[in-house]
This record gives sequence, C-alpha cells and structure tokens, in this order.
Amino acid sequence: MSRIGRKPISIPETVNVEINHKVLVKGPLGELNQKIPRGIKVEQNDNMLVVSAQKEDKQTKAFHGLIRKLIANMIEGVTVGFKKRLELIGIGYRANLSGDKLVLSLGFSHPVEIKPVEGIDFSVSDNKITVSGINKELVGRIAAEIRTTRPPDAYKGKGIRYEGEIVKLKPGKAAKTSVGSVAEA
Repeated sequence: MSRIGRKPISIPETVNVEINHKVLVKGPLGELNQKIPRGIKVEQNDNMLVVSAQKEDKQTKAFHGLIRKLIANMIEGVTVGFKKRLELIGIGYRANLSGDKLVLSLGFSHPVEIKPVEGIDFSVSDNKITVSGINKELVGRIAAEIRTTRPPDAYKGKGIRYEGEIVKLKPGKAAKTSVGSVAEA
C-alpha cells in the first residue's frame, strides 16, 4: 500500500464533493473533476475522503497514491488556488498585459504574446509574472511554457526563471595566457 494513498483527505466546509465514476469537487473558486481508474475506490465519510486500492497489482498500486494526491490538489485548488511566479532577468526584458494576453519583450525581433487558457490568470509587477489558477497541473504547464520562450542563459543568467530558482553559471572562456617562447639572442 502507498503511504501517501493511505492518508485521509479532509474536506473543508466550503467544498462539496460528489463521487460517481469520477470525483467532482466544487468550491468557492470553481469546480474540477478527476476520473477514477479501475481498482481504486474513493469513499466519503463525513468530512473525510479515503482512497483505497482494491487490487494488489503493480498498476493499481501506482495509481493509489497518485489519485489521492490529485484529489487533495483539487480540494486545495478550489479553496485557495495555485500560483507560480516567474522573474525576467536581463536588460530590456519586459512583460506587460494587453487585455488578457501576456506580452513579453525578450530581445527577439518581435514581441511574444501568450494567450491565457481558460482558468488561468496572469498578473505582472516589477518584471515578475504571476500565473494563477485552480488547476495545479495547468498552472505549472503554462508557467513552464512561458519559461521556455527564453530559458536562463548558462553564461550570463539572462532569461525567464522561476522565483527563487538558482542558475549555476558556467565560466566563460579563460583568458589566453601565453607563456611565450624566449627568443634566444
């Protein structure tokens, strides 16, 4: 049995959970659903959810902890939400909001426009981009797509990075040191 899968999930009062062949979670920020694979059983006891594995085969064991964590993330998402922050490092690198689109000036010949997916919001302040939403996987994927438009350079560190990300810089070319041959006179 999975250690993570055995932990019960507490349900806040503001969240409503429906269980059929999928789990539907409704909260103050929105609603999310997750299909339950075969061999996994989800039960609701008062204000707790318990995820259990019906079989002991390898695939069911693998899904046990995964489904429990996905449901816990859905409950956290509809109550609090998720955020990823990105930093722009480099001279002339800017981010602006144009309507609901994120417009990035990253040293290319053209500005890069990123349209938000349904359920994702962008905010910009002091060259820091915040991607927020209720779906953890979607927030992480959109933040990763923004980062891939100009990942941090290995030599100068310029580019888009996650807040608090440490980029190990490579040393540049070493200055030539020539011992030189001594001319015999």
